[in-house]
Amino acid sequence: MGGQCAVDMLPSHRNGVAASRLQLPPGPWSTVLEGLCARFPAIGRARWLDRIERGLVRDADGQAVTADAAYRVGAELTYYREVESEPEIPFDEVVLHVDEHLVVVDKPHFLPVTPAGKHVEHTLLARLVRRLGNPDLVPLHRIDRGTAGLVLFSTRADSRALYQALFPQRRISKRYEALAPALPDAAFPIVRRSHLERGEPFFRMREGDGAANSETRIEVISRGEGNWRYGLEPVTGRKHQLRVHMAALGAPIINDPLYPICCDPMVDDYARPLKLLARSLQFVDPISGLERTFQSEREL
Repeated sequence: MGGQCAVDMLPSHRNGVAASRLQLPPGPWSTVLEGLCARFPAIGRARWLDRIERGLVRDADGQAVTADAAYRVGAELTYYREVESEPEIPFDEVVLHVDEHLVVVDKPHFLPVTPAGKHVEHTLLARLVRRLGNPDLVPLHRIDRGTAGLVLFSTRADSRALYQALFPQRRISKRYEALAPALPDAAFPIVRRSHLERGEPFFRMREGDGAANSETRIEVISRGEGNWRYGLEPVTGRKHQLRVHMAALGAPIINDPLYPICCDPMVDDYARPLKLLARSLQFVDPISGLERTFQSEREL
């Protein structure tokens, strides 16, 4: 599958983005190029051909794949994800804490945590890899692209599992703040439990029938003349959980484009950020045994 001579392996990262790996699945294709076009139809033949010609697609031995390389089921390829005209997010993250095991970052609105869709190099993870020079960084949890606030990263593989376990074992306290319409007739605090499932279109969630798989505790921090400031404590971590629960109570979070759908969610309006902030994280460090608390410096 290789070219005429061996070349060095692709670096594990480029511009902060990790190299991707693909094991070729069974299929009728005669060349690697045909197989890649079939596997990733949204990318297109011309763009795959351009990557191949630039030596950005390689086999398991580090050899550059040629356009006419034979397709072999089970062969492993390495390549970089690229997005044409990737939007640059004009807001900066703030690194709040760095130690041997953890990095704590205050994320701005609109910046995704990890590569997805049209965002590859302009993500929180890629920015931190470039900024800190640590390709081993891995986010320990995620928050929505539209949500601002705290994200916790692991800096090294040998201690990562200890910190990852904090989340499924519910040994980490997460607190959010949101601005939303007033609920003067509700008795607070409210505990919202419901069954969340995939809705329509595919990127939305909805409450449906079935046993509750999501839980949020909601309280009022301050009552304004219009919107109120709410404190949200998720017990579970379902996709869009806080946004769905607030909308179901009749108080959708201000500037939420999805609950209910009010505008094109694929078009960012930087003047109207989602009024949701991951305010604090609190946990007992599994290595030191010390209680740790981190607070976002952002305001809604």
